[in-house]
Amino acid sequence: MNRTTQSLIAVVVALGAVTGFAAFGGSDDTGDDGAKAAARLPVERTSLLCPVPSSSDLAETSYTAFTPKGSGAEAKGKAELLPVSKALTDAAKEKDKKAKPFLTQKAAGEPVAGEESGAESPALIGTADGSLAPGWTVQQTTTYAAGSGRGMHGTNCTAPDTDFWFPGTSTDKDRSDYIHLTNPDDSAAVVDVQLYGPDGEVTSAVGDSIQVQPHSSVPVLLSTLADKKQTNLTMHVTARSGRVAAAVQSSDEKLGGDWLPAAADPADSLVLPGIPKDATSVRLVAYAPGSDDADLKVQLASPTGAITPAGSQSLQVKSGMTAAVDLGDVTKGEAGSLLLTPTDRPVPVVAALRVTRGKGSKQETAFIPATPPVGARATVADNRAKGSTLSLVAPEKSAKVKVTASAGTEGGSPASKTYTVKGGTTLDIADPPVPAGLKGSYALTVEPVSGGPVHASRMLSAPEEGIPMFTVQTLPDDRGTVEVPKAERDLAVLQK
Repeated sequence: MNRTTQSLIAVVVALGAVTGFAAFGGSDDTGDDGAKAAARLPVERTSLLCPVPSSSDLAETSYTAFTPKGSGAEAKGKAELLPVSKALTDAAKEKDKKAKPFLTQKAAGEPVAGEESGAESPALIGTADGSLAPGWTVQQTTTYAAGSGRGMHGTNCTAPDTDFWFPGTSTDKDRSDYIHLTNPDDSAAVVDVQLYGPDGEVTSAVGDSIQVQPHSSVPVLLSTLADKKQTNLTMHVTARSGRVAAAVQSSDEKLGGDWLPAAADPADSLVLPGIPKDATSVRLVAYAPGSDDADLKVQLASPTGAITPAGSQSLQVKSGMTAAVDLGDVTKGEAGSLLLTPTDRPVPVVAALRVTRGKGSKQETAFIPATPPVGARATVADNRAKGSTLSLVAPEKSAKVKVTASAGTEGGSPASKTYTVKGGTTLDIADPPVPAGLKGSYALTVEPVSGGPVHASRMLSAPEEGIPMFTVQTLPDDRGTVEVPKAERDLAVLQK
């Protein structure tokens, strides 16, 4: 092996520890005589992107950041949120002293609240390094007092990527769905957006080769990308060059709105956690991206066990087409989670729920995409003394889970509690741990202790003038660690 090849291998290994783009699952021995089992190390640097929150003078937006305490790659670290347009190279930052952060965090285990902002709010890019990088979480929460989409819109700021699925989008006459594409890098990204309805693809040519300039964000109205109005759509976003963060903001003239985050990657079995117990309407939207049709068994993981919704025992999803079914008030006064499994042979699908609370002119909606298990650890920020509900579902075996409340943004002491979630059930925790002497908002961290996989979500609610304003965020693994292969041989020997 020559010196150049050896150097490239070293660079790849180093990047795995720095960025976290290597595999995150467990690993046994590789079977390669030249390498040992991969070691799991904390990531050293994390990047997150927050979409443009609002164009309304009646909206207020807050940001909350948090990193669970742990063994970071360095003893110290720093995390901050900057406008994307100001997130330039290090050399440019030195020249641009006006790049004032929206938020700066300097210690793990202590949540930080950012500035509230109005109609001129930009997209933000966040970076965390050292001990603040592993598990860094940022929540963006916007409250609209009136107008289309009025209500609470919440989303976790996400890492840039190249491939996203959004079942549950729409170009209906009452909906205004925007896909926000944010590019954190120094070169332009080229993005394709495809829309699939009940009869197949409906994308116009406008969806091809959308340019997202460096350090910028582009909102695209979905109705401009479709040939005709569609109530239920699945959107596929792919970056043919570069990378972006992608999130959909949905506003409805009658039903409020929320952010729709990307769903879990296509899989033959999916979990959609945390349907509120008082949901008045639930719609399931699914899509099969492969060449085979999917036949799905639909179950509700209730507090007492898995049950089959009356009249909706199964859902057929034809290849390349979006399928939707209205489940009504499926929870019947008890919180639950939806479980999708193959009735016969496994076929990968993507799925999401649109959940409505309230009645008449006092309705509000939120979205619950299919989400991966919590894994080693997951965190959700911006919890309040009242209005936070945590949902835990164990789709297979029973599990024991530790839930920790951080200190508050303005004061308070951490608290924790352990829960047992029975297999096939949803545990709805309307009173999760709260910091003693809480001032401000706080973060909740979920850590499985034993048993089978656990999926989780958090509902944040703040009723106003009879409208049940709420938002739901799922809790996938925080990807705070990354597998880095251990070299068994001295690389210097390989240079000869």
